[in-house]
Amino acid sequence: MTIASLLEPITGKPGPAQLIQADDWMQGRTLYGGASALVAFTMAQRAFTDLPPLRAAQVGFVAPVGKDIELNAEIVRQGRNVTQVRSEILSEGKVALTAFWLFAAEREANASRQATPPQEWSGHPQDAAQAMKGQGPAFIQKNFDVRHGQAKDTERGATIRRWARLTEDHELDPVSKLVLMGDVNPPGAMRIMQRMGPISSINWSFNVLDPHTRSEGGWYLAENASQHADAGYSSERLRMWDSEGHQVLDGIQCVAVFG
Repeated sequence: MTIASLLEPITGKPGPAQLIQADDWMQGRTLYGGASALVAFTMAQRAFTDLPPLRAAQVGFVAPVGKDIELNAEIVRQGRNVTQVRSEILSEGKVALTAFWLFAAEREANASRQATPPQEWSGHPQDAAQAMKGQGPAFIQKNFDVRHGQAKDTERGATIRRWARLTEDHELDPVSKLVLMGDVNPPGAMRIMQRMGPISSINWSFNVLDPHTRSEGGWYLAENASQHADAGYSSERLRMWDSEGHQVLDGIQCVAVFG
């Protein structure tokens, strides 16, 4: 099933929607975080069709998102260059996901600095060994090609770095692809858990560094790194690079670590 089938019921008009093709994107009781965020992002895009490129977002994963939902979107403020939009997914009349999107037109740069390249660049994804084969959630097996982005004989600490691409060419716009793929890795805290147990993303904030990215072969290197873990929560940094090592996404996330 293509992601286009999941997004087809989203018209941009507020009200009920049934995601009849959601099964292949479910992670337990809820849509995979990247897919649910993309539903909210697509609602914003289709509600307001003349928006400039997305530059930043704050997403709150409040409750499980299933097939039967309600959608709404509103412009919070529109200036000369920047438009701020809020969109929400409701389930059973209550907010299940809330998102704040910052769209901004390109301006002449008054400051210029490229993001620092990743340490220990893993080389070309085509040369990397397959990861997650027969492991992890079903939506990963059905929708993503995942490959190792770290050498197994190196100290990986609380960091998970993997190459990923969609298994089909879904013809998504570049930013929609980043939203869908940006949460593809489990949290880095999984590498330091004393015993295996459930985990749950609570929120996700990110900046889009290149809204026009077209990475070769659709490959992106995604990294989740726990910056601090204690008291049942982990503060994670999420980053993505294209196949040439240019950073395209920079974000943070709070994750609940159960068990």
